[in-house]
Amino acid sequence: MWSRTNIEEKLKKSKAKSFKGTEIMDQVAAILKEDDKREDAIMARMKSPQKPTPRNHFNIDLLNKDRIYHVDQIQDICITYRLRFLDTKYFKNEIPYEALMKIKEMEKDHDIEMRGFKIVAPSKLFKLEDADDPLLFAPIGNGYFYLIHKWGNDLNPFRKIWAWNFKSFENLIFSTVIVSLLLTYLIPNGVFSKDTTNVQFLLIFFFTFKSIAAIVLYYSFAAGKNFNTAIWNSKYFNG
Repeated sequence: MWSRTNIEEKLKKSKAKSFKGTEIMDQVAAILKEDDKREDAIMARMKSPQKPTPRNHFNIDLLNKDRIYHVDQIQDICITYRLRFLDTKYFKNEIPYEALMKIKEMEKDHDIEMRGFKIVAPSKLFKLEDADDPLLFAPIGNGYFYLIHKWGNDLNPFRKIWAWNFKSFENLIFSTVIVSLLLTYLIPNGVFSKDTTNVQFLLIFFFTFKSIAAIVLYYSFAAGKNFNTAIWNSKYFNG
């Protein structure tokens, strides 16, 4: 009777004819070492200064149009959610391995060496110079950037509301007025007199507004804060 063919055993015999065990391991080690060198080179480019922002010569036919964004669109999101758009050299957290793999794959497909990487993330994720959701970009040219990878958790749904207050000076004043009005309404009737008149209400409101404004001014300026429009692409704490 003819025995059934074990294709795995045939494969092993074929391999044995071509290579010795040590040769295979040496080749695998060489491949892994070469991959490590490429990853180290990518990280070195990420941490090196890129001025001015270089242009990556992508093969446009291989790009996903849904991942191409103009700097104006990135600026709008950064201002709305109080985020920064800075070179990867300022990013103090680790770049995930999946992002490196995508860069290596793109460099192979496009036959280029990518440079000028930038990240959109909250300020706390950057190691900024003193004067929750990163997005990794590479420049295409003419103000356009290609989204390579996104990682981490999504932003808190209330971040947009919080960031709106610091979008501009007008927004900050409006928020201060609203908070002062709410606090004034929360003061029980008759605290300062038997019945609170309109004039007394206005006096309490102005006193409350001055107190809240003083706290806001200290936090916003004395603590080195600035408006979203000023910090979105600034590498400085006080933008």
